[in-house]
Amino acid sequence: MIKNKSKANKVPVIVLNGFLGSGKTTLFINLLSQARKKNTPVCAIVNDMSELDVDGQLIGGAEIVEDDKSIMQSIHSCVLSSKEGIEKLDKAINRLLVAQNPNLIIIETSGSCHPMPLVKYFKEHELVKLTALLVLVDCLLMAHDFNYGENLIPIFKENLKNNIRNTVNLLVEQILFCSHLILTKPDRVQDDKLKIIASHVKNINPFVTSHSVVYGQLTIESLLEVEDYNYYNVEKLIKELDPLPEKSDRPYDIRTIVIKDDRPFHPKRLWEVCHNYLDKEIYRSKGFFWLASREQYALLWNQSGGDIGLQIVGTWRKAILEDENHGLIDEEVSFLKEKLSKEKGSFGDRHCKLTVIGNKKKVDFFAKKLKTCFLSEEEVENWKNGFDFEDPWPQSTRKIK
Repeated sequence: MIKNKSKANKVPVIVLNGFLGSGKTTLFINLLSQARKKNTPVCAIVNDMSELDVDGQLIGGAEIVEDDKSIMQSIHSCVLSSKEGIEKLDKAINRLLVAQNPNLIIIETSGSCHPMPLVKYFKEHELVKLTALLVLVDCLLMAHDFNYGENLIPIFKENLKNNIRNTVNLLVEQILFCSHLILTKPDRVQDDKLKIIASHVKNINPFVTSHSVVYGQLTIESLLEVEDYNYYNVEKLIKELDPLPEKSDRPYDIRTIVIKDDRPFHPKRLWEVCHNYLDKEIYRSKGFFWLASREQYALLWNQSGGDIGLQIVGTWRKAILEDENHGLIDEEVSFLKEKLSKEKGSFGDRHCKLTVIGNKKKVDFFAKKLKTCFLSEEEVENWKNGFDFEDPWPQSTRKIK
């Protein structure tokens, strides 16, 4: 049984919040890595609204977590700010406090998470305290969708006037509740434009501390010494918004579709679909897949807005055994064969699993187009016979460390 703690002895919590594709996972892994190097006892909670739990798998593969899986809790298939999400969060925190006795807990929310239910939850918590609520804002999103931030507040005001709640409301309200504003991808816009973005966003919440961060390079020291979250600044806002009008766990007309198939993608068809049909209202898509032209590699699909990244996660077990020069000893071969014997797919452990998140109509259409990119039966036979598929994707694919 955990006893109540005084405010001074409560375990500090840092929450990473922000819209889909803003760079939360990159920053999360970086902060965990820094904590490890400084021997800071830290625990992690990651939330993914999809059943695939891609972020959980990525963070679970990070060195600090891979060495001790018990320091991380994964909450998926719901949004953390929903009633179900808060209940799961409470259980996750209690498990970590009992098993780990951490000095710090870092939480990554999903992109559609509203901060207000989390703020209310932590305000009443007897064992942990909210010290920093970081909201990550994508500079490219501000540049392309809101004219470098200039149109954000006018659209928000128009929504309020017409009693409309959409992703613009979510984005603005995430900024309103934050204690630290993190502008991500600042290297992708010109310096003078970055200042314009920062100015417009700061006008929404003048109380925040702001940082510009490239590839998650924020020092953990800047967060460990901050004062506790200032609830006074958001009391009036909570009264205005409480209760939130969203009745579902998928608010703001955000839809999630999961695509699963054992077959590889046709590289050229996938390239053409992405270039012709990827709409700005496809906010995020992510997952693991393989290309018919790169059959040895397990690849990470990582799309945010108009950017798509392909990264090598590892090598498929099936591909390792197919390599005549694999250099494995008999015990290693036996181990891989045993693992593969449990796979149900037609291509060993090779598979494609993607989550697509965005506007309902746009997601349905884009997912339908993506499914046309899998190899047909005839193309699968060609692949088995060594057919060389045209591959327009960049060859300098980065490997995840």
